[in-house]
Amino acid sequence: MLRLVLIFLLSAALLGGTAAESRAQKPKVSEKTMVPKKKVTSIQESKFMEYGVVDGDTVFYDVLKPARVFARVPRQRGRNWRKYYKLVYNFSRVYPYAITAETLVKRTDSTFAAEHLKRRDKERYIAVLQKELFEYYEEPLRHMSISQGKLLIKLIGRETGMTPYEIIKDYKNGLAAGFWQGIAKLFTGDLKKKYDPKGEDKAIEDLVKYWNDGDFESFYWSLFGEYPKIPVIPEKHR
Repeated sequence: MLRLVLIFLLSAALLGGTAAESRAQKPKVSEKTMVPKKKVTSIQESKFMEYGVVDGDTVFYDVLKPARVFARVPRQRGRNWRKYYKLVYNFSRVYPYAITAETLVKRTDSTFAAEHLKRRDKERYIAVLQKELFEYYEEPLRHMSISQGKLLIKLIGRETGMTPYEIIKDYKNGLAAGFWQGIAKLFTGDLKKKYDPKGEDKAIEDLVKYWNDGDFESFYWSLFGEYPKIPVIPEKHR
């Protein structure tokens, strides 16, 4: 039954057309650059690298982020480690869908705002997109475990900046949101619960940071000795 909640929730997140911004922004590249010790007489920005003209010579320079190396960690035992291994594995399986939800919400918002669509046109747009999304995502969502589903609900909330309850209420109505909240409660879930990056969801937030920094696959390998099998998202939904 929770899988049905997930299918409905992901559809709502992808099709809701909300204006919510993600509360956790992706890391921004620092705007500071290395400055040559000698006086730079002119500077011009390149698409790939900046450069300066120093005493008549062209000097290229850039800032490279540190490379993080994870040592292979021997398999650990204990309840807490088993719980953490499960979290890392589940994260690799569901986070791409949460990112897709954020991307399509913003894309839908932009389309509606740019084209000034009337209500009937919006309904047509959503109907076509909904059919497409169910074709791509209904099957993988139906095969998710309950723990993966709970994690996806948390991550959709993180990426969209809204609780799952708010997403369903905005997309459908309060009655539907209350119904699905009741279903979620049967599986010890709570669609009204906010994502807590500094509290109980800190371990998840750390994994998000690894992902955004490009270090998640290496971290996953350090725990499991293999690279994660990350779901493939269609190019048109990225």
